[in-house]
Amino acid sequence: MKKILGRKLGMTQVFDENSVVVPVTVVEAGPMIVTQIKTKETDGYNAIQVGFEDAKEKHLNKPERGHFDKANLAYKRNLAEVRMDDVSAYEVGQEIKADIFEAGAMIDVTATSKGKGFQGVIKRHGQSRGPETHGSRYHRRPGSMGAASDPSRVFKGKNLPGHMGSQTVTVQNLQVVSVDVEKNLILVKGAIPGPKKGLVTIKEAVKK
Repeated sequence: MKKILGRKLGMTQVFDENSVVVPVTVVEAGPMIVTQIKTKETDGYNAIQVGFEDAKEKHLNKPERGHFDKANLAYKRNLAEVRMDDVSAYEVGQEIKADIFEAGAMIDVTATSKGKGFQGVIKRHGQSRGPETHGSRYHRRPGSMGAASDPSRVFKGKNLPGHMGSQTVTVQNLQVVSVDVEKNLILVKGAIPGPKKGLVTIKEAVKK
């Protein structure tokens, strides 16, 4: 499976070959460094471990520093695994760039969505508000909590106010509009989760 880590830079728009405006999200993807090779004989499965973005020594704990020192590599801030059937084409220290994807490829993008804090049921769950006039004192509250003495409790899953956002979100079947290998940029059609400078994971679509 193709996979690369990146940072969301923001949105812009480009023109396609038919001079139609296409909204795109710009992602600074890679370069990543292969930090470890995992094989079925030693680890029970085949995968490569990759590192993204340089990190200062003081920001890593002793086991993490030892992991990079053993591989004789620079410290990296983010690590990820890419499972694959055959890892023979990779070696420790190899660089993986944005050119693993090409224009027109279908991808899935995973990121942490924007945090919105504590929100009520209207914003969090899309519920409708109560009457605003004629003495109504029920405007933006959750609604009925359930039945009376039986079952004497609120069922699990009841839509209530609470923390909204800051969740891992995957948007499937997005299209790569273009790839700039020199600048390590991938232009993705449409919007992707997360704020600017947020960490994103791009991988080939599983539902092509």
